[in-house]
Amino acid sequence: MKTGIQGTRLRRAVAVAMTAGAFLATGTLTAAPAQAAPAKAPAAPSIGAKGGFVMDNASGKSLYSKAADTRRSTGSTTKIMTAKVVLSHPKLNLDAKVTIQKAYSDYVVKNNASLARLIVGDKVTVRQLLYGLMLPSGCDAAYALADTFGSGSTREARVKSFIAKMNSTAKSLGMKNTHFDSFDGIGKGNNYSTPRDLTILTRSAMKNSTFRTIVKTKSYTAKTITKTGSTRTMAPWKNTNPLLSSYKGAIGVKTGSGPQSKYCLVFAATRNGRTVIGTVLTSPSAEQRSTDATKLLNYGFARLG
Repeated sequence: MKTGIQGTRLRRAVAVAMTAGAFLATGTLTAAPAQAAPAKAPAAPSIGAKGGFVMDNASGKSLYSKAADTRRSTGSTTKIMTAKVVLSHPKLNLDAKVTIQKAYSDYVVKNNASLARLIVGDKVTVRQLLYGLMLPSGCDAAYALADTFGSGSTREARVKSFIAKMNSTAKSLGMKNTHFDSFDGIGKGNNYSTPRDLTILTRSAMKNSTFRTIVKTKSYTAKTITKTGSTRTMAPWKNTNPLLSSYKGAIGVKTGSGPQSKYCLVFAATRNGRTVIGTVLTSPSAEQRSTDATKLLNYGFARLG
C-alpha cells in the first residue's frame, strides 16, 4: 500500500516538473532578468590649469577638453618639436659629434635660461644633446641642435631655417593653432600652441623609439670629449618631469615654465596596454601642474575602462 502511495506521489512530482519545464521553455513563467545598473561615467575633474586636453593614444579620440584650442605660451614644451625636427632629419646620425660654441653658453647666461651645463669646446654627440634638451631642459642643447640641423652659411640663418622647419612640421601635423619663433620656448612673443596641438605633436613624436627612450629616462650621464681629447664625465642630467617618479606607468614627456606660460606639462602613461597622452597649460604652480596631470591621467584611464 505504501509503495502505491509513494508511486503516485512520484508520478505527480514528475508531472509537475515536466509542466514547469514546459513553462520555462516557452517563457510563460520565466521571471524578467534583473537589469544591471548602467556603469556610472566618471566625473570630469576640475583642474587649476587654464587649458587641458587628453587623448587615447591608440585612436586619437579626445577624452578630456578644457579650452583645448585656446592659444597660450608653451614654455619649454616647445622643445618637444625641437626634438621631433632633429629626429626626423633624413640623414640623422645620433653619434655624430657637435662642438659646443661660446654662443650657446652666452645665450643661456643672457636669458637666465635652463641649461645642460655644456662646456665650450667639448664635443658632444647628437644623442647626448637630445638628452640634454629633454631632461634638464637645456636651452644650450636646444641652441646647439638648431645650429647643427638648420641650413645656411651663418648661425643666424641656420637657426632661422630650423625654426621654419618647426613651423612646417606643425602645419603638416594639423596643428592649426601653433606657431614657433624660437627653438626652446624663449621667444619674441609669438611662440604659442594649445593643449590639443601639443598633444597631437606628442602623439606623433612618441612614435619614434629614440624619443620614447629619452623622455622616460629619469637620469642620464653624458661622457663628452674635451678640447684636449680627454673624456669628461658630466654631472647627471635629471629629468624635470615629476610624474616619472610619482605616477605608475608614466612614460614622459616634458615640463615647461615661464613668465607668460606659468607652469605646463605634457604627459603620457601606459596601463594595461593602453596609453593616454595629454597636456596642461598655464597651471599656477609646479605642484598644481602635477596634480592636474595626475587627475587627467586617472580620468583618461577611467574613460577607457
